[in-house]
Amino acid sequence: MKILVINGPNLNMLGKRDRSVYGAQSYQDLVGKLNEWAEENGVDLEVFQSNSEGEIVDRIHRMDYDGLVINPGAFTHYSYAIRDALEIVKVPKVEVHISNIHAREEFRRRSVTAEVCDGQISGLGVFGYLLALEYVRRKVRREI
Repeated sequence: MKILVINGPNLNMLGKRDRSVYGAQSYQDLVGKLNEWAEENGVDLEVFQSNSEGEIVDRIHRMDYDGLVINPGAFTHYSYAIRDALEIVKVPKVEVHISNIHAREEFRRRSVTAEVCDGQISGLGVFGYLLALEYVRRKVRREI
């Protein structure tokens, strides 16, 4: 089984961003936790990060995995291009946010991408990624 994780803009700056919102873990720490989960669960995992909307759309178009976890970052709130690319892909997919976007600024509370995903996990920090991966793994195996 193969799962793709896509991280959008500024996620590569984890550990340098506002720690009260995003925590103290670095992006490398996040990737390490994801790879550890993948190894423990026998999953082939790719973690992709880009600050460019077009690169994210192109990576979604090349979907060659069984499932997808995506943190679109700021693109969550306005990228109809990413939304439309996600809609095309017919694999289990979950939108993840480290912070609780529903408890933040008004402009961050609306997601244009969540409606074309199986679900959204928000506000659970890096743990949200692990929950999303577990959902995708079980959905692909038809356990749920």
